[in-house]
Formats: sequence, C-alpha cells, structure tokens
Amino acid sequence: MNDKEYIKALNAMIYLDCCAVNRKIPSAEKIAQMNIDNVFEAAQKHMLTALTAFALESAGVFDGKFTEEKYKAICKVATLDSERKSIIDKLEKQGIWYMPLKGVILKDLYPEFGMRQMSDNDILFDQEYREEVKQIMIDNGFTVGHFGKGKDDAYFKQPVSNFEMHCLLAAVSDGNKAMHPYYEHIKNKLLKDPDNRCGYHFSNDDMYIYLCAHESKHYNHGGTGIRSLIDTYVFLKKYGDTLNMKYIVRECEKLGIAEFEKDNRELSLDLFGCKKLSDKDKEMLRYIAFSGTYGTFDNTVKNKLDKVNGSKLRYAFNRIIIPMNKIRDYFPFFYNHKWLIPILPFYRVIRGLATNRKLLKKEFNLLNKQ
Repeated sequence: MNDKEYIKALNAMIYLDCCAVNRKIPSAEKIAQMNIDNVFEAAQKHMLTALTAFALESAGVFDGKFTEEKYKAICKVATLDSERKSIIDKLEKQGIWYMPLKGVILKDLYPEFGMRQMSDNDILFDQEYREEVKQIMIDNGFTVGHFGKGKDDAYFKQPVSNFEMHCLLAAVSDGNKAMHPYYEHIKNKLLKDPDNRCGYHFSNDDMYIYLCAHESKHYNHGGTGIRSLIDTYVFLKKYGDTLNMKYIVRECEKLGIAEFEKDNRELSLDLFGCKKLSDKDKEMLRYIAFSGTYGTFDNTVKNKLDKVNGSKLRYAFNRIIIPMNKIRDYFPFFYNHKWLIPILPFYRVIRGLATNRKLLKKEFNLLNKQ
C-alpha cells in the first residue's frame, strides 16, 4: 500500500471510528467504496481494528479479519481486568497504595466493552514497596521483563497479560524536564477511592492533564497514533463540560505543554466531531497518521536531531555520552560504581552492536539522509 492508498484507507478508518465512538451506523454506500483490506492494515497500524470492527458490524458488514481482532481485543481486556483485580486485591491486603492509569481508565469511557484495544495494564504504586510488588507479580505467575531500571517495572504472563507497574509517573531522564518535578510527589494531588482501602484516582482535571503530558512526550519523541486522539475525544465527550480549563491551562503551562494541549484538543474534537479541519489540524494529523500507535524510529531520530539544531556531531555525542540521571535510571550498576562510568560509552556501543546491529545501521542511514 503506497502513501496515497494509505491516506485513503486511513480516512475510511477515521470515518468508521468516528461512527463507532458516536454510536452512529456507517453509510453502506461509503463502506462499499472502501478497500477493506487496506482499511484493516491502517487500523492495525493504529491499534484500532476492534473499534473499526464494531463500526462495520453495526452496518451489517462482517469481515473475518476484523471480527477475529475484535474478539481478541475483548478477550484481552477481560483477561487484563481479571489479572488486575487479583493484583489489586494483594496490594490491598499488604496495605500498598496504588492507582490504575491511562488505558485502564479510558477503556471504560468507550461506548462498548472491548472497543478500546489494550496493550498492557499500567498501575502506579508506592515506590517504597518495589520489591514487595515484584514478589506479588511473581506469585501471580508473572515473569519479570525488567526491574529496578527507570520509572516502571515490566511483567508478563502468557498468553496476553502485560503489566507496567509504575513507581513514578515521570523519570528525570524523560524528554520533558518539567514532568519529573511536577509528578514526583503526585500522591498529594490524588483523591482516595471511596470503596477500598488503598486505591486512589486523579480528579478529572488532573487525569486530563496527565493524558496530555503523556501523549505530548510520545508526540515529541517518536510520534503517537490516531488512538490517542480518540482517547482524548472520548474523555472530552464524557467530561469536557465539567473540566476547569483555567486550571488545566495553568498546569499545562507549568509542564510546557499548553500549546500541545490546545492543538491536540482542537484536532480530536474537530476530527471525531466531524467538523472541518483547519490547516493546523491537517498538519498535526499527517504527522500522527504516519506515526502509528507508538511512533516510529524515523520520527525519533528526526526529532532528536531537531533538538540539537541539525548538528550530527552533537547528536552522536548525546547518543554516546548520557547524563547522570539516565545512568541512574537505566544503568544502576555503573551509577553505584561510578569509577566505572568512563567505560560505559564503550560498553553501550559494544552491547548495541551485539544486540541491535540492524537498528544502529538504520539510525546511521537515517542520519546520512538528513
């Protein structure tokens, strides 16, 4: 599928997803003009096959590929819900405070169960109990993906259970330097759940701010996909009239994301509210359209190069020589044995050549094209 075909398929997918989240039945005439295989490919790129399947089926169109992805999504959400309940029960028993994040909350704002596909469950917890949480996950049959590096620990269980257990909402090493200090003591802003002992939640205002901060980080790194726009839309559709926008704008200014919040909000409401897109909307949508759900490596390299004003020498220096906060987050052994830090760049280069040779080659080629 070339770019022209992809844009056509993406527009068809957006139309169908707009119908799904607004509980409208798509036009049979419009569906008849679609290349369903191309629409499926575009939907997969943005992790929207289940939502698109709901739209098609509401119009009486049952495509095997879409139907299969829909039932996979429903089963995965049900499995993650069950696993999360088991883990939360143990957190409650051990008196460890926690807060479900992102998709765990957003999925329940969609019109039907399973519409919002899930990649994993994200839960914030009391970082003083990192080892205890690790044992809880192991006791629940999970394998440790990574532990003790950065702001979260990853756990996996076959066939589809992936969990990210966050001890922080933002690391010092994150691209947005304002995020770590803003979210470092976030528990002071959280609200206590009324129906349990240790659970907390954001106010709707702070939930929206966190969604914007999280998406802006991805947007400015490798990009983010159409699903994030739909998340914003369903959240605003549910709570938009009750949000304190003066507070939100003020807090977003502290985070340095006020412009992104405004642009992202306007695009999501225009696109899925079926309004005419402005030129700024179209420019932002094109970047998002070619980013996919989790961004692209090409975008990551380009955005990092832009941050150093196109200097390839500074880009290379920043890739090889990393700041102490990143060493602390991702290379704790070297951080704890600081006399070894001078050899860390050589270690990273050798490890990269051994484990990511193809990716390094691609990065080198991308830099040469700039």
